[in-house]
Amino acid sequence: MSDPLTEAPGATPRTFLGFPFAPDLDNLEADIAILGVPYGLPYYPEELANDQSHAPDAIRRNAQDAAWEEPRTRMHYDWDLGGPLLDGRNVKVVDCGNVTADMRDPQAHYRRAEEAARRIFNAGTTLVTLGGDHGVPIPVLRALPRDETVTLVQIDAHMDWRDDVNGEPNGYSSPIRRASEMEWIGPIVQIGLRGVGSARTGEIEAAQAYGAELISAYEMHEIGIEAVLDRIPGNGPYYLTVDADGMDPSIMPAVTAPTPGGLTWVQLRALVHGLVRKGRVLGMDFVEVAPSRDHGNITLVHAERLLCNFIGACVRAGYYD
Repeated sequence: MSDPLTEAPGATPRTFLGFPFAPDLDNLEADIAILGVPYGLPYYPEELANDQSHAPDAIRRNAQDAAWEEPRTRMHYDWDLGGPLLDGRNVKVVDCGNVTADMRDPQAHYRRAEEAARRIFNAGTTLVTLGGDHGVPIPVLRALPRDETVTLVQIDAHMDWRDDVNGEPNGYSSPIRRASEMEWIGPIVQIGLRGVGSARTGEIEAAQAYGAELISAYEMHEIGIEAVLDRIPGNGPYYLTVDADGMDPSIMPAVTAPTPGGLTWVQLRALVHGLVRKGRVLGMDFVEVAPSRDHGNITLVHAERLLCNFIGACVRAGYYD
């Protein structure tokens, strides 16, 4: 492509788990594609390149296989999945690198992200997006196929229903408000809400008027993940957006707004596998990791486990048979 939408990840290119690098989105042949979208739209000049923009490459760089000559995460028995990652099936996973940016034009990154995501979805490929802050899902959601109504499932401590912040309507406090305006987005289920975040009374009222299913972290802990899954409309298709601060800081401390009481690893794994079994998940994003705030790489270890469980669950659900 004369104007490439993506580029190799990092100064020293390293794809997620060593999967092939596939920058040619016009001729994409893959069942699952990893895509880095590092930059959200800033509310203030100093946020143009925030700590979260380093997360896609940090997740790739710290994946367990990076320290080994053999692809052990891909090939060894995985107790989370009941077998190797791809289960011995003919499933092709690629890493498309990172969406290119132009720091003179912050909107360019979103335009390129939307086009990259659209080409991946049009290829019939499941998209795994690595952010970046929580503004990143906005262009990805705009690129979703529009032939069916999509159920949006969010894991987050915050509602993200702000109409704008500092005049910017497409930043990290607004992805669910923007999603609610997309005709192809239907039910919205928000899981893990807690603490004090961006939501004011007006945002709560807007979410309730839309009909969003608001499940606080405390209700989730009380009723259990199976009951939460029962409140997600059946059959899909689904899109899953995961904010790292939706998890408890004991497993994901590398966030800018750590709040106690979030999802545990066992709950997150059960939710991901349960959602994939309910119906086809068109894609997921994982956002809001601030690598400089991590402790002993614990956030990045859980990030890899999340991505592997999503990929492995999609494989075992028969999406690509």
